[in-house]
Amino acid sequence: MNEKNFTDYPLSEEIMRALSGLGYETPTEVQTEVIPVALGKKDLVVKSQTGSGKTAAYGIPLCELVDWNENKPQALILTPTRELAVQVNEDLTNIGRFKRIKSTPLFGKHPFHMQKAELKQRTHMVVGTPGRVLDHIERGTLSLDRIAYLVIDEADEMLNMGFIEQVQSIIGALPKDRVTMLFSATFPEDVAKLSRKYMNQPAQIEIKASGITTATIEHELIQVMEADKLALLRNLLIVENPDSCIVFCRTQENVDRLFREMAELDYPCDRIHGGMEQEERFEVMNAFRRGQFRYLIATDVAARGIDITNITHVINYDIPLEKESYVHRTGRTGRAGKTGKAITFVTPKDYSRLSDIEAYIGFEIPKVKAPSEEAVERRREEFEQKINIGPELKKDKREQLSKQIMKLNFAGGKKKKLRAVDFVGTIAKLDGVSADDIGIITILDHVSDVEILNGKGPLVLELMKNTTIKGKLLKVRRGNK
Repeated sequence: MNEKNFTDYPLSEEIMRALSGLGYETPTEVQTEVIPVALGKKDLVVKSQTGSGKTAAYGIPLCELVDWNENKPQALILTPTRELAVQVNEDLTNIGRFKRIKSTPLFGKHPFHMQKAELKQRTHMVVGTPGRVLDHIERGTLSLDRIAYLVIDEADEMLNMGFIEQVQSIIGALPKDRVTMLFSATFPEDVAKLSRKYMNQPAQIEIKASGITTATIEHELIQVMEADKLALLRNLLIVENPDSCIVFCRTQENVDRLFREMAELDYPCDRIHGGMEQEERFEVMNAFRRGQFRYLIATDVAARGIDITNITHVINYDIPLEKESYVHRTGRTGRAGKTGKAITFVTPKDYSRLSDIEAYIGFEIPKVKAPSEEAVERRREEFEQKINIGPELKKDKREQLSKQIMKLNFAGGKKKKLRAVDFVGTIAKLDGVSADDIGIITILDHVSDVEILNGKGPLVLELMKNTTIKGKLLKVRRGNK
């Protein structure tokens, strides 16, 4: 098969610019299969493992297809977790950056009134969890009559978490004449039923799960007694000496306990689980993405919505309860063509679960011995040096792109009859500035936010202090990101 390039697709210059800035060079397998079908506005059912690049597979065509001039949402993306909603929203915003695509995230534990205000703005896409999306639909704050595209992301997990009825209620409220795309890492009967009931002769795409075989991820199993797990983990971290590692536990209590034990040992670690406040979860994830600590201790909630390419190891401190979770956990490593290692601890009472997992993934996980004392001693000095040096901070492409962007806050909005075209028309005429330098514009009643791209923010800020918009000189200042 000839290697494809993004230039082979009928994509606009604005989308190509964003892809280039994000470092997207050649499409992944799922992107190669999905993009042309999605651009052709056909229903799609895609079986593809996590980490295969599927957000961009549907995000690129959606950003291309939506009409910027339409004020109401045209695409709805449903995700099972808040983390994934935020991440997908960020990805769509970055892909659609130069086309000025506005994407709004909707999820629980976030003030409803703030989301309602966001939805009153021009919104091209909405990304949300089923409960909160349904809440907005029932209260009439989310307009559905222009929805032309529905994406159900991580469909298996959506059903696993008990969202099936909410998803069906949402689908029932949407226009019948729409394109529906369903993505799932696994394909249980419930997912198949959903696609049969609500989709119109969908194209079936299956990306062979190379990550679950030993092509990109090396799988290992270590037998251990429950009481010896911490000692085993300590020895394993010394011998493996991972740069970036997720340690999965079954419960929030286990995560908290292991976090305390590792923190007492001065290991650079943090934790994430569903019992934490949403803001704290986001902060932990962003710090892990930047490489501020090496070990993330997590429950399965964190197996979804973590898209970090440099995770070298996944350790299943507790074997997962659901066989599907093994795929989702181990899929956190070996992403974007890199290799990774997944090590699972198994106690005597875990054997029936293990056989379920092995039957499900289609191979026996190789058993290895716990690290010997000699091996631990041999590697100890190297491990301690690495711990003391501290982790190397990673450059996040998304952050690189964001550095080029400055948000300007103008003291005037709808009440002064200001529209997006007024800002574009004025700013694009400034010396050294063009329409290509203007990003997403958000107009509220009394204030307006305008993103200035390509590092031109300081220039526009200075010039706009003495430039009128529709005959009005508005106070302007640098806004928050």
